[in-house]
Amino acid sequence: MNTLPKLIFELSREGKIGVGLNEADVPEEPAVDPELLRRELADFPQLSEVEIVRHYMALAKLNYSVDAGFYPLGSCTMKYNPKINEKLAAAEELQAHPYAPHDLVQGNLEILARLEEWLRELTGLAGFTLAPAAGAHGEFTGMLMVRKYLQEKGDPRRLVLIPDSAHGTNPASAHFAGYDVKEIASSAQGTIGLAELRPHLTPEVAALMMTNPNTLGIFESDIMAVADALHANGSLLYMDGANLNALLGVVRPGDLGVDVMHINLHKTFSTPHGGGGPGSGPVGVAAHLLPYLPVPRVRRQGDGFDVVFDDPRSIGRVKNFYGQFLVIVRALAYLMTLGRENVGRVAEDAVLNANYVRKRLEGLLDLPYKGPSLHEVVFSDSGLPVKTLDIAKRLLDYGIHPFTIYFPLIVHGAMMIEPTESESKETLDDFIAVMGTILREAREDPELLRQAPTRTPVRRLDETLAARKPVLRWRKGESL
Repeated sequence: MNTLPKLIFELSREGKIGVGLNEADVPEEPAVDPELLRRELADFPQLSEVEIVRHYMALAKLNYSVDAGFYPLGSCTMKYNPKINEKLAAAEELQAHPYAPHDLVQGNLEILARLEEWLRELTGLAGFTLAPAAGAHGEFTGMLMVRKYLQEKGDPRRLVLIPDSAHGTNPASAHFAGYDVKEIASSAQGTIGLAELRPHLTPEVAALMMTNPNTLGIFESDIMAVADALHANGSLLYMDGANLNALLGVVRPGDLGVDVMHINLHKTFSTPHGGGGPGSGPVGVAAHLLPYLPVPRVRRQGDGFDVVFDDPRSIGRVKNFYGQFLVIVRALAYLMTLGRENVGRVAEDAVLNANYVRKRLEGLLDLPYKGPSLHEVVFSDSGLPVKTLDIAKRLLDYGIHPFTIYFPLIVHGAMMIEPTESESKETLDDFIAVMGTILREAREDPELLRQAPTRTPVRRLDETLAARKPVLRWRKGESL
């Protein structure tokens, strides 16, 4: 059984010494206010060097990462991140100050320009900004461009339509861009077609924000007809491209009638993400939105590169400087490693893996939407004697990170599984076998799952209390 390492204060014993310090070689500052000085020494723990090393090694072993095991998080695309990307991002030659003269950082500017060229080719869109710091920031940036485009036409409009199968950040992004939001219910197949769209198409509709493939893992097969209907209404089609992993190198959103979309470099293009960063959410646009792209923008100029800082029709800056540069380095390294001939294999293998998991679990779990799955599959806890949360917690006992739970909201007790293209058949077979064991346990001993996890250092928490009154530090004398 895993146990939490003893805290360093618990290990502390009077007189233990882990390090010796030389006499201070910094001159004393006589002007320091005596009221600011400590009256007593801080109550630092006293440990030997080996105890300190073992303490931090034990803590490190409690971490979970994609390097340590499988992350089946649906909608998050937690793929393996090749180490060559990290090595290149850390290269000393690329560590330049953003205020450096452009003639001294032509290589850095070329990296920005070349990634934009790759993204234009892969999406079929006319231009990109690399500035947005993450996906939701990209959504916000895209909707600001939609808003300025319509305002310049003298037809500002006020409403954005969002399917119930879209990513949860879409409504917030539209709202912060100044729009009212209206939700559209999906069809029984889990998609949005003309029958679902037409009743809502009024002269007030500025855009539809469609996630494609949607959060059910289903491709929006009527997207071209939807785009035509929107354009006939004077509205635009925003595509949330966070699930681009399912389409990469196979389908170009620009060819489907998409006007604007963001993509997540930190998902599709293999930068580690989670825990607040790093992220990058470039936004691509069709030709009619090019004038509104944020500044600064890098452009080729003869044999070199320069930067556009002022453009009268641009929406202006959305972030300092050029974007998350080292995420951009990783993304370009990833694409150059694959080469144009292999990019499409990303989507093909991701779809194959998701459908393998679907086929193997389909007889064990309820599948509320039967349409073809792309990069992910969404099951529900319908018919089970336990809840989705119980299954997710029990996965921890088997050393597997849980899948995304209770999302999308249109599936009751949702279990959202995305294996990505990184995982081998052997890894998927192990996951499927564990799921089979857990579901057998659920039928035979449901209380075992309700108490899970039982083999982890910290048992099941009161999640409401943990969210509202988190305990973030240990104080001497308190028990865990």
